[in-house]
Amino acid sequence: MMRFRRKGVVRRMLWLGLPGFCAAAILWIAGLVWFAAMIPKPGVEFAGNTEGAVVLTGGTGRLDEGLRLLAAGRAKRLFVSGVYRGVDVAALLRLARQTPGSLECCIMLGYSADDTVGNARETAAWMKSQGYRSLRLVTASYHMPRSLLEFRRLMPDVRLVPHPVFPARFKQSQWWLWPGTAGLIAREYNKYMMAVMGLSGAGSGIL
Repeated sequence: MMRFRRKGVVRRMLWLGLPGFCAAAILWIAGLVWFAAMIPKPGVEFAGNTEGAVVLTGGTGRLDEGLRLLAAGRAKRLFVSGVYRGVDVAALLRLARQTPGSLECCIMLGYSADDTVGNARETAAWMKSQGYRSLRLVTASYHMPRSLLEFRRLMPDVRLVPHPVFPARFKQSQWWLWPGTAGLIAREYNKYMMAVMGLSGAGSGIL
């Protein structure tokens, strides 16, 4: 008899909790769609030069784009954040299949960051040491909303120019039809919301 009563209580609790669960799921899906619309699209580029440029390591094409911007004179200096210890500028250029030369003197590396908050912190310190007031931010398109959020928190007086890189495997058009891309956007959306709520932090491993 007690077993049936317990089952009845559990069943009622499930029914009572179902509307709240459904509402939360609808809100999450609506937020996901909103976040996906925030991700920069190819073909939109912010013109103008900046004093500094930063590349956030962790994705393909980012370093190459940062070096291209530096070579084109779009920034005075390039800061590469989140580099493995023991890697110097010459080695980084070789990894990017670039010959160390005229650009080598204008590149600085940061070794302390292991997540987006860490990127923002060490970049803010570098910007202060250089006395710069404008920064071009180079990272993957899907990573740009969260990166801008964290960078603006630490550098409210710096003019930030987003410069997204578009990985070939990231299928932004009709992203919901591509499980890999949809999963990536969902994970990034969750991390973005954690950052909005102030739950992200250095050392968390959240890239």
